Amino acid sequence: MAWASLILIATSIPVPGTFASEAPTGADKLVHIGLYAVLGWLTSRAVGTISARAAVGVFVVASLMGAIDEWHQRFIPGREPSPADWIADTIGAGTGIFAFQTARRRRGSAT
Repeated sequence: MAWASLILIATSIPVPGTFASEAPTGADKLVHIGLYAVLGWLTSRAVGTISARAAVGVFVVASLMGAIDEWHQRFIPGREPSPADWIADTIGAGTGIFAFQTARRRRGSAT
């Protein structure tokens, strides 16, 4: 859960008004996808199973974390919640879970 804590700490830092306007369009979505892909991978690894039930549980928890993170940004100066960011978080979590399960299956079939 250390990665989840790092995500929440990073998104609690106020952002100057000019910072968001200087980033290329859509760049923040790639950051969201990347952060939550790592979260999905690490959480799947911590669970240690590739069952469909476990994967769905990890996916739901990661998606809820993204929603809570977006909600809490209402209270951070220079940040605002965005449904598109939450969707990117959810896509990232699913990508990380899928990548972990694919790697785990390949490793298991190679032995």
